[in-house]
Amino acid sequence: MTVNTGGRDAKRDSGTPGFTFGRRAGVAAMGLLGAVTLAGCSTADWERAGMPEPVTEQAPTVLNFWVGSWIAAMAVGILVWGLMFWAFIAYRRRKNAEIPVQTRYHMPIEALWTIAPLIMVVGIFYFAARDEAELTSVTNTQEQTVNVVGFRWSWTFNYVNENTYDVGQPAYPANAAQGQAPREPVPPDNESAVPTLWLPVNQKVKFELTSPDVIHSFWVPNFLFKMDVVPGRTNVFEATPNKVGTYAGKCAELCGVDHSRMLFRVKVVTQQEFDAHMQDLRNRGQGGQLQTGRTTDRAQAV
Repeated sequence: MTVNTGGRDAKRDSGTPGFTFGRRAGVAAMGLLGAVTLAGCSTADWERAGMPEPVTEQAPTVLNFWVGSWIAAMAVGILVWGLMFWAFIAYRRRKNAEIPVQTRYHMPIEALWTIAPLIMVVGIFYFAARDEAELTSVTNTQEQTVNVVGFRWSWTFNYVNENTYDVGQPAYPANAAQGQAPREPVPPDNESAVPTLWLPVNQKVKFELTSPDVIHSFWVPNFLFKMDVVPGRTNVFEATPNKVGTYAGKCAELCGVDHSRMLFRVKVVTQQEFDAHMQDLRNRGQGGQLQTGRTTDRAQAV
């Protein structure tokens, strides 16, 4: 290339020190950036390909499909990239070489690039359909049933077997909706600020999802699963939480202006703790079921 140096033109090719240094510096910078990025990933993150830690018996089904899809995609990518670079090297233009022979209508190759993608798509569809059928099957052998009601802009949890309920409030102050105060996020340890769904560990739970207003979506990232909450329809799935802990949940459907306020928590506890919490709800007068899913003073005041 030609470099203008104040009226004097100097020819610089790829063999000059300046060009080589700049190219090597760019490669080094890209390598450093990649190393810093990868350093933030733990071994577990790599094993799960970025997925959250699964906390239900059903979640590994999703995780295996996710990781398997990445392995298949990388295998195809390596094959394609390998063939590309092989073609670049093997059929590169040589000095004083004439134009190579042009091959047209190579039927075996054309059949290959038509059939191979079809096989891959059919394979992905098969495994996706198989896993979806397994995850959405309802056996009705649950030990607990929870009616989850999504409403603008929070959640109600009806514990059907225990004949108790809990209802939440949005994750931001009410006046933030009118622009009277900035939106302050809920502190992670403030469990009273957002509704908490209590579940006993190692017990199958049937979730019945309903909504009185618009479409929401019940999503607990650590379940590796989400399902829409649709007005006029009861969507159902089953899950068995198998790890004690507190996990974040949220609405995954853009349901309106305060969609971001629809946060909740899932608390997986021992049977004794679960029974104690159910009794606490009864002591607070929260026995029975909320048929509308939203009728409490606390919920209506936001």
